[in-house]
Amino acid sequence: MRRHDMMKRILWPWSRRDTLPNESSPLIPKVSSAKEDAEELVDVPADIHQAGPNRGREDGPVFAGIRPHYRYSFMDYFLKYLLILSNLVFTVLSLMALVLGMWGLISKQSFAQEKIGSIGTDPMLVFLTVGSALSLLCLSGCVGALRENRTLLKLFSAALLALITAQVVAAIVAYSLQDRVVGYLRSGMLAAMVRYQDDLDLRFITDEIQSNLQCCGADNYRDWELNIYYNCSAPGVLACGVPATCCVEPLGNGTVWNSQCGLGVRLLDEFSAQSVIFLAGCLGGVSRWIEQHEGLIGTVAIVVVGVQILTLFISTRLLESIRWHKVYT
Repeated sequence: MRRHDMMKRILWPWSRRDTLPNESSPLIPKVSSAKEDAEELVDVPADIHQAGPNRGREDGPVFAGIRPHYRYSFMDYFLKYLLILSNLVFTVLSLMALVLGMWGLISKQSFAQEKIGSIGTDPMLVFLTVGSALSLLCLSGCVGALRENRTLLKLFSAALLALITAQVVAAIVAYSLQDRVVGYLRSGMLAAMVRYQDDLDLRFITDEIQSNLQCCGADNYRDWELNIYYNCSAPGVLACGVPATCCVEPLGNGTVWNSQCGLGVRLLDEFSAQSVIFLAGCLGGVSRWIEQHEGLIGTVAIVVVGVQILTLFISTRLLESIRWHKVYT
């Protein structure tokens, strides 16, 4: 008998060990494979699949060993691909602005030693700066949503929140310090007039403002004395003159642009000059234009900030969905 018991205890290669719990064995939980877990979860109802970590405990000990599962909803997928598409579009537009700004600076040789000091007033620098910042911002949001990378999405959300805050603060400061804003605008217009002949972009912007607002100079037409070519002490034919965009009738015979209509006009008295050019400055014209279109400007500003806030909410919702999905899968 003793010999028979010893033979049973020896695990021969051809013998099969019973691992199922019975009345005499300890209650050790069975270790199942991932495939068996997946087969078990298939038979569980959908509400148990999507339950939180405490749902199985509340329903009873039957579901205590089942691992909760989180599935993306249709709204999650919709918001994810909406965020990807919108950021992709703005990334392309930002890269186009970046390339345009770089091309403008290189073509005008703005990085040359003799021009580097005035690069701060170059309009192409705005395209370069805004294009670089927005391309990085939108690219992080696009890649973060596509790859479900929570680090990139957090960076995108934080940068977007900082951008919204900066815009709101800038609007409040601009409204509170209107006189100082007008002073900055005057300084910018005078700087553009000084470099009118040297920078084609500044020349285009100045001409558009003067022709559309029917004005001349910053405060009045005599501001063109600051330009070395229109200064009365200049040796050229432009001395004591103004650009043709200051003229009341720049088209002499109705079809051909008369580029010489403003030559020597500052030698005349104001009564005689008012029949040839516009005497008022463009600062007043800009102020009147803003007052006439303040409703449209406010609407556009609210829409822009609203879209940014909506994008922030979408990225936050996507971050939360990704977190739950990674925890329960």
